[in-house]
Amino acid sequence: MTTIYHNPRCSKSRQTLALLEENGIQADVRLYLKEAPSVEEITTLLKQLAITPIELMRTKETIYKELGLNSESSDEERIQAMHSHPSLIERPIVIHNDHAKLGRPPEQVLELFK
Repeated sequence: MTTIYHNPRCSKSRQTLALLEENGIQADVRLYLKEAPSVEEITTLLKQLAITPIELMRTKETIYKELGLNSESSDEERIQAMHSHPSLIERPIVIHNDHAKLGRPPEQVLELFK
């Protein structure tokens, strides 16, 4: 099973979804801005991606600063912020067989299918 955390307004997300389709890969599309991932789902995603919470965050988003997040923020604070404000989550994310990749660049997600 393959899932993409997708934002239709993001060009990289659209490119990644198109790339999956071009390669015959059917993915469940999760509109994560409408259906925010739980704290547990974000924690699992971080493990699947093998990255830290700050690496999954869009730190240039206005809400990042408005929430008072900075280099001193704890991982728990960051994860909670991504749950409460999913626009802070970097996108797109493709999950396949309990592994995940960020679609930056989009071609990177094809490594999941080798």
